Amino acid sequence: MKKLNSIKLWSLLISVFFSSCNSNSPDPIVESEKKEFKSSFENVEDFSGFYLTPQDYQGTSFHELSDTIVRSGTYAHRAWIDGANPPSITTNNNHRGYPTVQLQKTTEGVFKTPAYVTLWVWLDMELQQSNNGGEEDWFSFATFTDDESDNWAETVLVNLSKEGFVHLMHVPTQGKKEYIFQTNTVAFPQKEWVELTIYLDFSNNGYAKVWQNGTLVSHAKVEKAKNQLAQAHFGLYCPPQMVKGVVYNDDLWIREVDNE
Repeated sequence: MKKLNSIKLWSLLISVFFSSCNSNSPDPIVESEKKEFKSSFENVEDFSGFYLTPQDYQGTSFHELSDTIVRSGTYAHRAWIDGANPPSITTNNNHRGYPTVQLQKTTEGVFKTPAYVTLWVWLDMELQQSNNGGEEDWFSFATFTDDESDNWAETVLVNLSKEGFVHLMHVPTQGKKEYIFQTNTVAFPQKEWVELTIYLDFSNNGYAKVWQNGTLVSHAKVEKAKNQLAQAHFGLYCPPQMVKGVVYNDDLWIREVDNE
């Protein structure tokens, strides 16, 4: 095949340019691939570059990859409490034992919502009502924020109440618990693997839903400034007065979706 000389090549480029300008056909729409994050907690490298709470946090909270109780693969994430912390009066002394997922630090960046999160949880944690007027026991399976800073200024949590029901927390805004639907009959079964599925929509008129083993247990509106999921953590997060308990996490999957 003969090569085009420079004059012919220039003429061809001009012709293509004006042909495209005069065309009434719209530009083709290229759909971006949906982002996802997965971990079966087989390797700590899944969380490389993310913040992990220190081992032996405040001398009472611990976490590791463990082969003791596993849903799939060889390991699961295990976190446990050994003793109480001082009350959270001026300082947040909650028990913490978890890796964070900091999507803003990844190559793909923050996720746009809506998004689905699936997590398998095995919990052995006795929650009690306060008998002295202090803080009642609760346990948090997951924390989500649209905030990319270290402040985690606005969050949505998936918690377990002392009555034994999974519920959303900080909905529709920080500090509130207002629900479209909240179960008071479907209790969370402990000492067995349970699938939690969470739907997050941080857009205008957004909302969140939580299913427990496929059954809807909590549904609430969510008011967020940014339509994005920037950070999350899963593992051990509960109030300082609790003295013992263990939680296992396995098969975490976060993914962008078009809708519910």
